[in-house]
Amino acid sequence: MKPRINSVIYIVIACFVTVCFGQGASTSGTNPSGGGESVQNQQFPYLAEITGDNVAIRTGPGVGFYSCGKFNKGDKVQIVGTKFTWSQIVPPADKFSWISMQYVKIDPEDTSYGIVTGDNVRVWAGAENYRPSFSTSLQVKLNKGDKVKLLGEQLDDYYKIIPPSGAYLWVSTELTRRTTSTFEGPLPRIAMTPGIEVTPGGESTTDANAPAVDSIIDPNSGVVNIAQSQLEKYYDLQKQLEEERAKPMEQQDYTEIRDALLEIANDENAGKAARYAQAVIEQVKGFELSIEVGKAVKLQNEELKKTMERITKAREQKLSEIENLGRFAVIGKFENFMTYGAGHYRIVDKFDSTICTALPSNKASGKDFSSYIGKKVGLIGTIEPYKQTAGALVRFDDVEIVE
Repeated sequence: MKPRINSVIYIVIACFVTVCFGQGASTSGTNPSGGGESVQNQQFPYLAEITGDNVAIRTGPGVGFYSCGKFNKGDKVQIVGTKFTWSQIVPPADKFSWISMQYVKIDPEDTSYGIVTGDNVRVWAGAENYRPSFSTSLQVKLNKGDKVKLLGEQLDDYYKIIPPSGAYLWVSTELTRRTTSTFEGPLPRIAMTPGIEVTPGGESTTDANAPAVDSIIDPNSGVVNIAQSQLEKYYDLQKQLEEERAKPMEQQDYTEIRDALLEIANDENAGKAARYAQAVIEQVKGFELSIEVGKAVKLQNEELKKTMERITKAREQKLSEIENLGRFAVIGKFENFMTYGAGHYRIVDKFDSTICTALPSNKASGKDFSSYIGKKVGLIGTIEPYKQTAGALVRFDDVEIVE
């Protein structure tokens, strides 16, 4: 009887432990800094504040996922969901992703964007200390026709891009503190790329009145107020930039736009607008470089055209100075050339410079050519190299006086 009693006792104890641990597990989903509200009851998205320094930003919900940056105490994050003890967040403005160049073509209307050419194309979470080939955290899959914002860097056959809609990162929930109970009004827009706004749920919006992610949220009222003139100014400058880009290259001038963007980028109180502005400044530098290269190429083409015109003119001048030899091998003044012995002659030009040496052929051998000395003549014969003078030799059959 004792063994059976002991077994019953063990079963009762095991059940008691299971119930206790089960109750403990059910409370583990409570946000320790969110006023006791369970994770399951959280309303997303909401704004939270980081409560520690050097808090790792992870590419997945766990310490096994590689880090892609750090948060410090007081940094703001937008939380769009949770998993285990990790919060899913909208990527900060300085984060990036990778996408295979094989499935992206450059947008011909705006070369700072790429167009996805396939379906289910994977986007990987980027980190400064991980090459694309080692970036293994899948963020989202894109389909044909989707656009991505290029950041101007290529590595291992991948494009570096701004994280597209639906690409999120993670941070430990225990190191966050909710600053508002819920959002009031429309969801904040998340500027995934300059000029393209999406809600945390991934839906695009064109509502110009919707508050931007770079906003101040009153912790008492929960009302989202737009962070002010610098962000609005940034969006106005984007429109001006697009208008300037639409002009012919020789008419484009980005001076005022660049100076205005620099003002935003150097404003310590501009928040994310400063980072957005800095990114666009790098694009503007590329546009201005293209203009300078275009001007240099145009100048080179103009100089080349002038050079070709000079060469053509000089060639035509030289051709006009060359006499039409017709049936003659050479035309010039006929003179004795006794240096190489009797019977040698030479033909000189109007400046008395030697054109060639001349010798009678077998057919003309024995004829007297003294009457042609000092006169302009044309020699009928053949031209061949002459080793003695390292020049040309005309073996002539006949001589005729020419005007």
